[in-house]
Amino acid sequence: MDKTDVQLKQQIEDELRWDPRINSAQIGVSVNNGAVSLMGAVDTYPEKYAAEEATKRVSGVRSVAQELTVKILSDHVRSDADIASAVQTALTWDLLIPKAVTASVRDGWVTLHGVATWNHQREAAERAVRYLTGVAGVSNSVTLKPQTNPAQVKESIQSALERQALSDTTAIHVDTLGGRVTLTGQVSSWKSIDDAAKAAWAAPGVTEVVDRLRMPEPTT
Repeated sequence: MDKTDVQLKQQIEDELRWDPRINSAQIGVSVNNGAVSLMGAVDTYPEKYAAEEATKRVSGVRSVAQELTVKILSDHVRSDADIASAVQTALTWDLLIPKAVTASVRDGWVTLHGVATWNHQREAAERAVRYLTGVAGVSNSVTLKPQTNPAQVKESIQSALERQALSDTTAIHVDTLGGRVTLTGQVSSWKSIDDAAKAAWAAPGVTEVVDRLRMPEPTT
């Protein structure tokens, strides 16, 4: 049974209240035909990340627009120099992150630079700095350097989707142009979207994934 926007809004608010990582009193929710907007302020960057995760857990959510701002509590404020030092330590100690990945900090906002071979290395760099005290946001500008023939990319992704027996596999279309992969089709859940994107990023030679997968429009 499809949910009305009013029902979906209520369930999202309930989910935000249920998650102990989130101060839901500071977050406003609006819903239009399954498209959700989150508004307001949060105390930490991880809380902003958690709010989006919680929203996507609610069935019926078709898209999420993040309009939350991070207003760091006074006890958590750190200078850019202190944050940069902590970021460098975090990047250095994580075995998944290539030495070529570096970072800059301005007004608490961390920007990651450099080159990696795999997307999971780029994600590891962002994850390593996301939870550091004083961080107001992260921009991941790490680029990927392909290691294989781009002609093999589409075949390897389709094989992975079939091998892993992901839900909605037959509805997912894969198009490639060099190392760029575009996913299109209509799927049944956020999990299908996430699983397909992970399968695409795991293929050797992929440097960009354009996710155009969509969930069905709610019926009236």
